[in-house]
Amino acid sequence: MKTGKFAMAVFSLAVIGFAHDAMAQSGGRLFFEGDMVRGDQEGAPGPFCVLTSQFKRLEKVVWRVRVLDQTGKPLDDKALKSLAIELPDGQSLPGRYSPHPGPRTGPPEDYFWSARWIIPTSYPSGSFAYKVVATDLEGKTHTWEPFKRTATQLQIVPGQIEIKKAPESAAK
Repeated sequence: MKTGKFAMAVFSLAVIGFAHDAMAQSGGRLFFEGDMVRGDQEGAPGPFCVLTSQFKRLEKVVWRVRVLDQTGKPLDDKALKSLAIELPDGQSLPGRYSPHPGPRTGPPEDYFWSARWIIPTSYPSGSFAYKVVATDLEGKTHTWEPFKRTATQLQIVPGQIEIKKAPESAAK
């Protein structure tokens, strides 16, 4: 009698485990990798593509994101409907899947999602939570947020950068 109940319990757990595995393989959780860098911006002080979470107004913030399925396979723009960065003020910054670096700076070394935003001069200073939202092909959204520590949030520090205009050609 006890052996029968034990066997039934093991069988029930196995069925639940298989059901969980099946759910994970067909639209289960996605995994996110990402960071923030200072974006390449004509006339702006560098260095560019350097990890940071602190930015001044007029700087270009770039979020770099890789989304992986349950097997660890990266998901491109054919495997995801969209990716966006959501700011606390309601702005949604569209992401795009592309090679990096871009074609004007050299051959591609990697492919991932990125979203860009130039901080307006009127934006307040402070630390701001943001979210990365990926939408799969079935329309289900998957959200990732950084740690709830100031150092990992988007930080806008007082001041703004100076954008220098390219010198005019002497040939004119």
